[in-house]
Amino acid sequence: QVQFVEAGGGLVQSGGSLRLSCASSGLLFKYAHMAWYRQAPGNQREWVASLDTDGATHYEDSVKGRFTISRDNAKATVYLQMNNLKPEDTAVYYCNRRVPLNNYWGQGTQVTVSS
Repeated sequence: QVQFVEAGGGLVQSGGSLRLSCASSGLLFKYAHMAWYRQAPGNQREWVASLDTDGATHYEDSVKGRFTISRDNAKATVYLQMNNLKPEDTAVYYCNRRVPLNNYWGQGTQVTVSS
């Protein structure tokens, strides 16, 4: 059974920072290209960033230069460092594979950025 457990969200002011973590289980993590996604109220879930097993990273344009994705294979955990947060970053953040396992989304972690 694959599980993703996201943590680290919270309420921050515009310009602030947060570091999200996502612990996975039931997955051959070190062989998985991983990604972060987010879903704002009334919107569909969208891809935010991904980190391939070879270390290649990719970011959605609006977060480039502000967010950094990283991973710890020994802990089967992926991280998202979010700096210079903006109100439009407010959403529930999820992790999954870069090609998501659609039956195994976690509960997500809420990020709220106040202006």
